Amino acid sequence: MQHQRALTAAIAAATVLLILWFSGVFPGNSLTPGVIPRAGAPLPPPQVTAKARLEETLDLVESVGTIRPRTETRIEAQVTGKVREVRVRAGDVVKRGEPLIILDDRELTSRRAQAEQALQSANAQREQARQGIREAEAGSVKAVAQYQRIQKLFKDKAVTSREMDQAEADYRQAQARLEQAREGLLGAEAMGRRAAGALEEARIAQGYTVIRAPEDMEVATRSVEPGDLAFPGKALLVVQTAGAMRLEAFVREGLISRVRPGGELDISLPALERTVRGVVEEVAPSADPTTRTFLVKVALPDMPSLYPGMFGRLLIPSGSRNAVLLDATAVRRVGQLESVLLLDDQTWGWRYVKTGERRGDDVEILSGLSGGETVGLPGASRAQ
Repeated sequence: MQHQRALTAAIAAATVLLILWFSGVFPGNSLTPGVIPRAGAPLPPPQVTAKARLEETLDLVESVGTIRPRTETRIEAQVTGKVREVRVRAGDVVKRGEPLIILDDRELTSRRAQAEQALQSANAQREQARQGIREAEAGSVKAVAQYQRIQKLFKDKAVTSREMDQAEADYRQAQARLEQAREGLLGAEAMGRRAAGALEEARIAQGYTVIRAPEDMEVATRSVEPGDLAFPGKALLVVQTAGAMRLEAFVREGLISRVRPGGELDISLPALERTVRGVVEEVAPSADPTTRTFLVKVALPDMPSLYPGMFGRLLIPSGSRNAVLLDATAVRRVGQLESVLLLDDQTWGWRYVKTGERRGDDVEILSGLSGGETVGLPGASRAQ
């Protein structure tokens, strides 16, 4: 029992001592803020050095966005039909006019054949009507001549009234037949126009069974397979402008006054580890009432490794401030710790720093340096 009590007391005493040690009650070597304690001989001077610079720089605010193609088009059928063949897949690059989807056109082919037959029949009726007009005109000429001759004889009292009446009746019948023949020609011509229109409609509808690429584009998504039913309003493919991309970002209302169409802004692309310059193409005229942000579209330069859906940041200047800039290669990283080889009081040693945004070949130092310090570049001694 006494042994257990002694052991418990020893553990408690050790715990108290450990707490006091971490609290800094006992004197000894402790970490000075920003300085890495060094033991042993002084570090040798590096062969290459650089200066930390205090410069006025733009304060940038990030607006996150998504990479999208400049043009995205839904391909739909203009007629209803069963899909017979799909000639492209997602990722294919197509040229303008290239066939994308082929629909079954048997029904439309039959409709076109019927329209052609109807047009031939209408043309035949029109020829018959024209022949009828020619016959009616000949009969009319004969009837007019007979009527005029009988009229002269009737004045000379060489014919009876009955013969005069018969000649007049024949004349009027001939005129009626001529008028009827002319109306028949008008009807045949109207029928011909309707048949020609139906044939043209059938030809156009049959042409819609071959769906072609509207421009030189890239297939983004394919949502149809052979055997599916295609009809107007159903998306079969989504195609996008090949190579032409832009960033669509949502900018908060406090910064929208700094974004203008035609202006240039920097865009950070983390996946490519690059920052590029883009031109503002569009700014939404009104804000989203839920998020209080404006949609901004910024054109990007052509880059082979850039794909729709990738993440990007739009960097919007919101003012200027003084920042400490240093050659990015001077910063050594070990895990989450960052340090630089610093000349301090004629002695080289390592100092902890905290870095911020990368600016070309330089990096911003948020803490640890104030500007004007001399630091070592790669090739410097790393012994401690």
